[in-house]
Amino acid sequence: MKEPEKLERTKRQKWMSVLAKADTELLDTLWCELQDKPSWVNVRAPETGMVMVRGKAGGVGTTFNVGEMALTRATIRLDSGISGVAYVQGRSALKAEQSAVLDAMLQDDRYSAAIFKKVIKPLEEATKKQKFSAGKKAANTKVEFFTMVRGE
Repeated sequence: MKEPEKLERTKRQKWMSVLAKADTELLDTLWCELQDKPSWVNVRAPETGMVMVRGKAGGVGTTFNVGEMALTRATIRLDSGISGVAYVQGRSALKAEQSAVLDAMLQDDRYSAAIFKKVIKPLEEATKKQKFSAGKKAANTKVEFFTMVRGE
């Protein structure tokens, strides 16, 4: 059985991942549909910078620099004192701030169940559909090579 602290960290990592990978327009739509949003202050206003993306060939071996990408981060604090943090790919300050507020709301028992139902689950489903359609598209372009034995 997992320790309570580790279980909470794992849950938070999952929703942070969902928020970071979410489609910006869908997240904004779900955000606008939310009722009873808490008040918050920016601890760190959304800011955009560059990060170096590193990779490994085939997932093994030594790492190498793949390239740079834009990243936007934000940190907020709800009036209740709970802090929320978000790091999102791209330059969307709005997505970073919304994600940080949602992170804080998900840590608050008053909001967490509703946010899971109204935001996280729809975002997870949309991501699964997108991955499935991308996989299907890639499968349609698959080429299988074969060799014929020459008569020698």
